[in-house]
Amino acid sequence: MDSEQIIAMIAEKLRKVQGIEAVVLGGSRARGTHTPSSDIDIGIYYSNSEAIDLIALRAVASEIHDDGNAVLTDIGGWGPWVNGGGWLTVQGCAVDFIYRDLQRVAHVMNQCLTGQVTIDYHPGHPHGYTNALYVSEAAVCHILWDATGTLTDLKARTSPFSPILKQALVDKFLWEADFSCSIAKKGIARLDVSYIAGCCYRAVSCLNQTLFALNETYWMNEKGAVLLLDDFLRKPHDYRNRVDVVFSGLSADAAKLEASLLQLHAIIQETQQLTEANTF
Repeated sequence: MDSEQIIAMIAEKLRKVQGIEAVVLGGSRARGTHTPSSDIDIGIYYSNSEAIDLIALRAVASEIHDDGNAVLTDIGGWGPWVNGGGWLTVQGCAVDFIYRDLQRVAHVMNQCLTGQVTIDYHPGHPHGYTNALYVSEAAVCHILWDATGTLTDLKARTSPFSPILKQALVDKFLWEADFSCSIAKKGIARLDVSYIAGCCYRAVSCLNQTLFALNETYWMNEKGAVLLLDDFLRKPHDYRNRVDVVFSGLSADAAKLEASLLQLHAIIQETQQLTEANTF
């Protein structure tokens, strides 16, 4: 089977599992930025964690998993935001099952669309897990099956891009980019490269969040964000290459560290100018 057939087969099997209310294709394949080797991300939405038949769901996973006996977590098994799932291989293709609570998605969407943006520490997300990611997932996903229409209704709320969410993202992250760059300078005298690298990473991650918002594009993942920005209209000049230069200069050499931070500061200033010129 090709990837499209695999996706259709999985959706057909999952829709028969009691308690599952919607099945979606997410990730890079939904966004259209995938490669032939990209994972297939399958979002599994439910409204009642106690109603979902995990025994039946695990049976489906084991049936389609190339090695059999697939391991799926309980609800909440991967933490408070990425609330469970499993990694499968189907016909040689990597497939990720990811659980999502529809009621929580609706609640978080209400928060985001009224300007309440949060970010939490979370494994697998080196900058952090923003609550706005739930909005992004709903916006970007391809709905394969939606029993009640609830997810379809939520998805409709994501277009056009909310100006309130846009402003909230810029307000939350742009100041931190500048702050992280400023405190990084304190590590130069000690040649504290790892500390400076961490500050630079936070700064760039905050710039990415800001620039995605300015371009009214939903941010999905730290991975590949700088690459995607290459195609955006509103961004600092030569953004990707200049970011690479920042990180390539991070070594136990004070002059190189200072040069990297000067470059980063210039990128931040250009981003600030873009926000000042943007009409929200």
